[in-house]
This record gives sequence, structure tokens and C-alpha cells, in this order.
Amino acid sequence: MPTSTYEPDWAAVDDAVRRAGLDSPVLALDLDALEANINDLRRRANGVPIRVASKSLRVRSMIDHVLERDGFAGVLAYDVAEAHWLATESGVGDVLLGYPTCRREALAALLADETACARVTLLVDDRAQLDVIDSVTPPGKRPTVRIAIDLDASLRIAGDRVHLGVRRSPIHSVGQATALARAVQARDGFRLVGVMSYEAQVAGVGNGVDGKTAMNTAVRAMQAVSMRELRHRRGDVVAALRHIADLEIVNAGGTGSLEETAKDTSVTDIAAGSGLFGGHLFDNYRHFRPAPAMAFGLDVLRRPADGIVTCGSGGWIASGPPALDRLPKPVWPAGLEYVGTESAGEVQTPLAGEAADELSIGDRVWFRHTKSGEVCERSERVALIRRDAAGVADVVDVVPTYRGEGKCFG
Repeated sequence: MPTSTYEPDWAAVDDAVRRAGLDSPVLALDLDALEANINDLRRRANGVPIRVASKSLRVRSMIDHVLERDGFAGVLAYDVAEAHWLATESGVGDVLLGYPTCRREALAALLADETACARVTLLVDDRAQLDVIDSVTPPGKRPTVRIAIDLDASLRIAGDRVHLGVRRSPIHSVGQATALARAVQARDGFRLVGVMSYEAQVAGVGNGVDGKTAMNTAVRAMQAVSMRELRHRRGDVVAALRHIADLEIVNAGGTGSLEETAKDTSVTDIAAGSGLFGGHLFDNYRHFRPAPAMAFGLDVLRRPADGIVTCGSGGWIASGPPALDRLPKPVWPAGLEYVGTESAGEVQTPLAGEAADELSIGDRVWFRHTKSGEVCERSERVALIRRDAAGVADVVDVVPTYRGEGKCFG
């Protein structure tokens, strides 16, 4: 069942940012909702440490804030330059890169920094990725590079003819994992310290979509089968790798799979990030529902016809298969929807509905983002909101996003 009982007050958020004099597009983060999500993620992880998935936040001060809390440890970064920055500027002592990299300039900077090399673990699923690292800075001219292997977590059935999950690593079996592990350990300048796996077909697929009873039943059945298979296979891989190297990190999971991933005794930490800001994609899960902590407000710039208003900006689309569920969701005032022929636009977004006739030029419409940190790539700052005992919301701080700190990562 949904676990969040936190009710957003969009009118109070709108009033707070107006009193603070903040221009749109404006991002607002409700700190009380964030607190509710921190507590709920921790409860769902059942004592397994949570590694913060930075791509879902992209606000360094908020990453630091979450890492200060019990139950959270380390960062899962999405870019090598970002990992380097977090390790040195924020002093994060354990940064696991969640994807392989061939970014030579960023690698060169990392490999020249002894402190960063001691804190950052690079991810590989192919020996050729080790060759790239060596070509940038050869062994003997750099610190030892910490390496983790990316284990494919997809469900393969019918003799591998059916693949359920994302297309990430080619490393699926115990034999493939141990062969790569031995290759890492045999090469100068590398040390195998971890393994990660992301069960996207469980963590990233909603199983409680309104009006989709049959689909939800099928998805939950697939997820149950997938987790049983993965716990067995991942446990075997980890056991085999521990005979080859001293593993420090066995990372797995995501916001949607915390409970199930926590049952895997081979896992040392679980990645989660989207559940902190609570994008609307995660309303579609049966077993949990995060509080909507992040929202963004756009100004009404035009009234082109009765029942229609046009807002500035708004086309902040989430990654994944192009579909309506990747669009931001207008939530306040209630009763607005996209115009089908235009949808969310890069510089303007028309909205239709009865509520449009109550809006004037300069009023603001509030949206929830879809999934991850996509909104923070479009704004330089986030207003931090807190409500007092009487329910009055105030902006207590304004903090920079990655973009606001002048950072643009891959």
C-alpha cells in the first residue's frame, strides 16, 4: 500500500516563493516532504545502507544533507567528472560510478588526483574499458584504480530469447563475471573492489498503475520471479568473486525495489535517489508512494483562448521511452491538462481546462517532475520550503543545483 501520508499544499508553496520574490521557472523543494521520504526509504531498506543516486538529485547540498542521515552511505554517481567533483569538493569518501566511461579528459583529471582515486570506484563490464583507462594514463604513472563489475540484473527466460530488463552489462553469468574479475586482478594498476547490479524491471517499473489491473498483476508476477532468480544468481556471483578479490561493495536495487533488494544477503548497499524528491512516475507503485517533495512553477504568459493558458518553458522531459508518463504533471491549480497538439514545449506550454479561466497573466502553475533530476538541469537554484505549525510555508534558503554551480555532466 502507499506509504506516504504527507499532503502537499501547492497554494502555500506558491505563496512562499512569491513572497520571496523568486522568478520562474522556479524549483521548490518541500523539506518536510523530503524528511518523510528519507524516513520511508530508510524503513523500506530494513537496515541495509542506502547509496544516494546522485542523478536523481543533482543538488550537491541536498546530497550532503541526505548523507548526514543515519542509514545513508556513499554516492552512486552518473559521470566520472561528477564523481571526481563530489569526492574532492564535498569530501564524499565512497563514490561508485554507476556506468562505464570513455571520457578521456575527465579520466585524466581523476587519475592525476590521488585522493579522488582513493575515493572513486570506476565501473566496467568489458576488458576494453580497462584499455581506455590505461591509454589515458598507464600503470605506474597513476594511483591504483578501484574497479567494480557491472552484473546484468535482467531476467532472461526461454533460453535467453526473452529479455526482461534494461540493456546494460553483457556480464550475466558466474562464468562471465569471474573471467572479467580475473582479468581485472591480473592487470597492473587495477584493484577489484566491488560489483553492482540494477534490477530495472523491478525498481523502475510501476506495478500499481490506475486502471491497469491485468497489467499490474502480470508485472508483479514478473517482478517476483525476477527477484527470486536474481537473488540466487547474484549470490552465486558474489560468492565466486570473493574467492578472487576482497569485495568492499555489492550495490544493487533502486527506489522501487528497496524491500526486495534488502532481502538479498549478498548486498552491502542499495541505490536510491528518485524516492527522495518523489517524481510522479513513482505514484504508480503498489507497495510505496513517496511524498511529492519537488515541484516547479511556471508563469502564465498568455491567454490565447477561453479555457486555455500558455506558460513559459516547461518541456522538461524525463528519460525513457517517449510517452505521456515522461512529461511533467500539472498539479496546481487542479484541472489543467496538456493541449494534445502541442504538449510540453521547450519555451512555452499551453494548458487547457476549466481552471484556465481562473488564471491571469503572471499567475503561476505548478508541476511535478517525472522521475529523476531532469528539472535541475534546467534551473540554477532550488527554493527550500518549510511550513510552520500553522501551515504557513516560507522559503528558508535558496541553494544551487549542479547547473547553478557551473557544472554540466554527461
